[in-house]
Amino acid sequence: GNHTLLTEFVLSGLSGRPELQHLLFFTICLLYSMTLIGNLLICVVTVHPALHTPMYFFLRVLSFLDISTATVVVPKMLVTLLSEDRSISYLGCVTQLYCVVFLAATEWYLLAAMAYDRYVAVCSPLRYSAVMSTRACLSLALLSCCSGKVVSVVQTAWVFTLPLCGPRRINYFFCDIPPLLVLSCADTSRYERQLISATALVIFTPFCLILLSYTCILASILKLSSAESRHKAFSTCSSHLTVVTLYCASGTLIYLQPKSSNSQDAKKILALIYTTVIPTLNPLIYSLRNKEVKEVLTRVM
Repeated sequence: GNHTLLTEFVLSGLSGRPELQHLLFFTICLLYSMTLIGNLLICVVTVHPALHTPMYFFLRVLSFLDISTATVVVPKMLVTLLSEDRSISYLGCVTQLYCVVFLAATEWYLLAAMAYDRYVAVCSPLRYSAVMSTRACLSLALLSCCSGKVVSVVQTAWVFTLPLCGPRRINYFFCDIPPLLVLSCADTSRYERQLISATALVIFTPFCLILLSYTCILASILKLSSAESRHKAFSTCSSHLTVVTLYCASGTLIYLQPKSSNSQDAKKILALIYTTVIPTLNPLIYSLRNKEVKEVLTRVM
């Protein structure tokens, strides 16, 4: 039939209640500022010669990804909270979706690489320097980026080949796959099945590798005779697992039921967690409570 092709979209934002707009603006602005400050500190501090280890290299890459994720989503979200003009161009929507999927997928694969790094450090400490060489770390980071790029290109191209006929209002605060599927006037069941498969590939495969790594780590920790060594190892692993659990829970609940319009408000909250809250927490969970990082930070300051 005759359909009106969309050339721009209108974002509904986080909430339709006018009395909450200013409160949400200042809250999100505070979280974004904390994200930038905390992750920039990690990027600067981990360059210090005392922290030239694979773990801190991966943390530096993770901080860069967190800054990028928040920057792709939050500024536009802040504009929609205060401005009556909530439109986003077609090209802007394509770009935002591509960046969000790329950064999220890359971060998942990087978390798996970080779990492997911890596995080698705990289970094979004598071989750690040889296995986790500079070349190996760079290769793992590059592989994570390439995998994220492939996933992002496929998902973005597939979404925007669907006929998006309207309405042009996106019930979300950024361009993401679930709210865009609601706008399609074609049968999206095939794409939804493909998205579930992609979710399994991007989330569950790294998650299973992470669980396998930590199962081996746990077995090695329990063999340690020193209570202090066990506590230090548990502390390091629990930090990583906390982030992984938050990512896994929010990601699976959003993408396993992509076209469920009844849960859009709940998906907004989950999306807010992985685009705004987790990037704020990562520096605190991983690094700023770490004794070595605090000592170097004190010296740098």
